[in-house]
Amino acid sequence: MPLVFARPVARLARLLLALSVLPASGCAVVTVADAAVSVAATAVKVTAAVVETTVDVAAAGVKAATKDDAAVEPTPAAK
Repeated sequence: MPLVFARPVARLARLLLALSVLPASGCAVVTVADAAVSVAATAVKVTAAVVETTVDVAAAGVKAATKDDAAVEPTPAAK
C-alpha cells in the first residue's frame, strides 16, 4: 500500500473503532441511569410504607388515649 493512503486508512480505522464503541457506552449509561431510578423508586416506596405505618400507629395511640371507658350518664337537665 502506498504511503499516501496509509494515513487516511488509519484515520478511517480509528473513526470506525470510535463509532463502534460509542453505542456500547451509551447502553452502559442508560443501564446505570435505569438502575439509579429503580433504587430511588424503591427508596420512595420504603419511605412511604414506613410513614404509613407510623401514621397508623399514631392513630391507634390517639384512639386508645381518647377512648372513654366509663359509660356516660345523662345529666338531670337532659331528662
